[in-house]
Amino acid sequence: MNIDFSKSAHGLIPAIIQDNETKAVLMLGYMNAESYQKTLDTKKVTFYSRSKQRLWTKGEESGNFLNLIDIKNDCDDDTLLIQVKPEGPTCHTGSDTCWQEANNQNFGFISTLENTIKTRRENADSEKSYVASLFEKGINKIAQKVGEEAVEVVIEAKDDNDDLFLSESADLLFHYLILLQAKGFQLNDVVQVLKSRQK
Repeated sequence: MNIDFSKSAHGLIPAIIQDNETKAVLMLGYMNAESYQKTLDTKKVTFYSRSKQRLWTKGEESGNFLNLIDIKNDCDDDTLLIQVKPEGPTCHTGSDTCWQEANNQNFGFISTLENTIKTRRENADSEKSYVASLFEKGINKIAQKVGEEAVEVVIEAKDDNDDLFLSESADLLFHYLILLQAKGFQLNDVVQVLKSRQK
C-alpha cells in the first residue's frame, strides 16, 4: 500500500475508524508513518496524538482497544479507512462512537422499515394502519400472511414476469419482518444465526 504522509506539514494523515461488522464510523484520528507501522505490527490501532505529541494506542489506559481487521487508503493515498473490531466503547465519554451514537448493525432501508413497523405496532390505529391491524389479529394471522406471500413468490418464480416476482418478493419480506417482530425478534437476529453457520 502506497501512503503519502508528506501531504501534511507534520506528516499526519486522517484515519477513519469503522466497525468491521456494523460498518458504523467510530472515530477519526491521525496517523504518521510510525503509528501506522505500529498498528500493523501490534494489530492494535495506534495514532499520533496531537495533544500529547506522541504515539497513542487507543485503549492503552481504558482497555478499549481497536483491534485491526483491515486498512485501505483512498484514491489520493492520503486518507486511511481502518476497519476494526472494537473492545468496548470507542469514545472517551463512554459512547460507542465519537458521534454519541450506538454501534448497532444497520441494514439501511430495511432497518428504517423495521422501525416503522415497530412504531405502527405501538402507536397506530388498527382501523387506519394495515400493520397495526395485523398485530391486533395476532400471530396466527401474521404467520398465515407470510405463508400466503411465500406461495405467491413461488408461483411468480415459475413465470416470466419479473415485475410480479419482485412485487411478491417485497410483500413476503415485508410480512416476514412483521412476523419477526410479533415473535420478539428483528432481522439482525436471523443474520447472527446465518453468521454462526458460516464456514
